[in-house]
Amino acid sequence: MRAPRSLQGRLGLWLGLALTLIWVAAASVTALLARGEIEEVFDAALQETAQRILPLAVVDILNREEAGISQRLAAIREHEEFFTYIVRDDQGRILLQSHAADPADFPAWDGIGFRQTATHRIFNDAAVQDTIRITVAEPLDHRASVARELQMGLGLPLLIVVPVALLAIVLAVRASLAPLRQFRDRLSARGASDLSPVASADLPTEIAPLAATMNGLLARLAAAFEAERSFAANAAHELRTPLAGAIAQVQRLQSETRDAEAKARAAGIEATLKRLTGLSERLLQLARAEGGRLRLDGPSDLRPVARLLTEDMQRIAGTGRIVLSLPDGPVMSDLDPDAFAILFRNLVENALRHGARGGTVAVRLQADGTFAVANDGPVVPPDILSRLAERFERAGAQGEGSGLGLAIVSAIAERIGSGLALQSPRPGHPEGLEARIILPVVPESNR
Repeated sequence: MRAPRSLQGRLGLWLGLALTLIWVAAASVTALLARGEIEEVFDAALQETAQRILPLAVVDILNREEAGISQRLAAIREHEEFFTYIVRDDQGRILLQSHAADPADFPAWDGIGFRQTATHRIFNDAAVQDTIRITVAEPLDHRASVARELQMGLGLPLLIVVPVALLAIVLAVRASLAPLRQFRDRLSARGASDLSPVASADLPTEIAPLAATMNGLLARLAAAFEAERSFAANAAHELRTPLAGAIAQVQRLQSETRDAEAKARAAGIEATLKRLTGLSERLLQLARAEGGRLRLDGPSDLRPVARLLTEDMQRIAGTGRIVLSLPDGPVMSDLDPDAFAILFRNLVENALRHGARGGTVAVRLQADGTFAVANDGPVVPPDILSRLAERFERAGAQGEGSGLGLAIVSAIAERIGSGLALQSPRPGHPEGLEARIILPVVPESNR
């Protein structure tokens, strides 16, 4: 039999087995000691019976008119006789016997004291100068039945006490391990990005060092991730100014030179610098998505933010390319509007860049918090679709962009307890792609 894997099961099993073995051992020792005491009590009763009957038998025998007459005492009423006796003279003739005595059960006289045959325990005694002798016998079956009843009396409680004790052990172990289960629940409820220490003040002293070690590991991991995010954010921030200066210098060079070849090279340098600027901006957004606060204390309506972002992006993408669909009622959410703006811009820019040339991008925000962005274009194969949310992954080898847009959206989605769902072709169409995320919405009763 394999031991249970759980600590609670192991403690219950081994404590239960130990209790059962201790009880059986104690009952066995008690039964042996009690049987020895019972033997002494029965021997004393056997001897006492002989010494009480013998004087009465002597008087009766000596007062008889005829010597050597055998007499069997009659029973006053029916009863179970455990002690039987016979009284004999020195020649072995039976002078007196109890009503249930069987002479065959009594061996020949061999002196005063205790004897034991295959079936009886016997005590011999004598009087009148050893001329009148009494032998009292008790069946060994009687003593064995008493011993069995004693053993049953000690063993039967096992059927009740042991199950009750096992149940009490299980309940006690379960109650003792309750803080450990609560610690496990608190730990399992954590999100992937929540590395704050887990409360462990109520843990037993045997488990507390393990929790402290784990909290220390979480603290080191949090520090390492924070250092990584800070480095990315600081590097991206510090790159902004020199990149902007370099772009300005290249643009000035383009305006001042008349060499067509130099102007083309300057244009290429400008495009590269702008891509670096976009990459630094995405790195800042990624650092914000992974380390910043995304949920606020109070809710706000997301519809005005969506309208403002749509109008702003329409000026760059072209009027009519972004089709916004909003519900009639407010969409109240505690999501930080800046985080929602990062989601909106990345999804819409990704749809504009990789969608059909000149096609429209459908943006939909529903009352239940569903936010979806869809575009037209070729169907994305499933193997590529499953990798699109990874960092620096582009839709095709020639894809433009930083490869961080969907990774940023996915990071925000995970931190708000949702997920980024990509579907190609888009629902209800033969082609295209839709990106969908469920935003946290505050119910009207909690506003």
